[in-house]
Amino acid sequence: MRNSALALGTLTATAMLSLTGCSSDQDNGSDEASNWPNSITVSLVPSTEGEDLAEALEPLTNYLSENLGIEVNGVVANDYAATVEAIGANQAQVAITDAGSLYNAMTQHDAELILRDVRFGATSYASVAFTNNPDKYCEGEPVMATYEADDTEFAYCNGIENAGATATGQGPAATGAFDNLEPGTAVAFQAATSPAGYQYPIVALEDEDVDVDSLSQVPVQGNNNAMLAVLRGDAEVGFGFWDARSSILAEAPEAATELVAFAYTEMIPNGGVVVTEDLPEDLKTQLADLMDSYAESSDEAKQVMQDLVGLTDWTKETNEEEIERYGEIYTRFSS
Repeated sequence: MRNSALALGTLTATAMLSLTGCSSDQDNGSDEASNWPNSITVSLVPSTEGEDLAEALEPLTNYLSENLGIEVNGVVANDYAATVEAIGANQAQVAITDAGSLYNAMTQHDAELILRDVRFGATSYASVAFTNNPDKYCEGEPVMATYEADDTEFAYCNGIENAGATATGQGPAATGAFDNLEPGTAVAFQAATSPAGYQYPIVALEDEDVDVDSLSQVPVQGNNNAMLAVLRGDAEVGFGFWDARSSILAEAPEAATELVAFAYTEMIPNGGVVVTEDLPEDLKTQLADLMDSYAESSDEAKQVMQDLVGLTDWTKETNEEEIERYGEIYTRFSS
């Protein structure tokens, strides 16, 4: 989980200042906007760290302020749970956060999902099963396909990608190959809080009637260490996001061919944007429209999204059923 360098107290103090005008009948240039608050606050967990995060938020908040005609403040939360707390306490009216926090904000505080995160054209991703033993887990020889986000060819088998094509990363696919896991097989799992490194893989294995407790579980921290564990032979199989091999290419370029992806789980949703339920409906609509078009508004905006939250776009196609399914799995492993 990404941590910011700013204290959560900043969130509370700044947000309370921003709420001073929330009960005002300010004229925002139209009769429809007459019941809008004077200001709103956006809470998020950035993908970068540093002392200038508040300043880094300014291009986005200035864009929203100028186009909405009200003040939009941006504040940094220490972690994703803090974004939910801010929504629940009305210290923030907008939260850019991860899928689990979207689910919690929606179910606990009746927040409304207005946007989903887009990374390289996708709003969700699969957890991938990787192996150093393709003879055991692959039907036929592995093929090479291009992972477009890194412009790198990686090895895949079991028909989950087509030879010479651009990889799609769509699951579930080839999960029947989990039948080849024998009791005692060393499998690298990440922390139980990791959707791609633990939660979705466990569900996929159980769906194929694999006795997870019979496996020799190799605990690792992070996708890069899961990949290294398999590459170095500490585990025969490991799980990570699509495509986690890119995280170790600099130190281990042989991972592109020696780590073979042989199965995909069902899709894991990216995060998105929620708003408090009591914001005026027309304000929610305009906010969603503006954020949906932000990445296309300028080259600076595109760079801000990539640097600040690791995204390439937002979309109004929210696919709430993916968030609800994530919530089922999230709740199981958080209890």
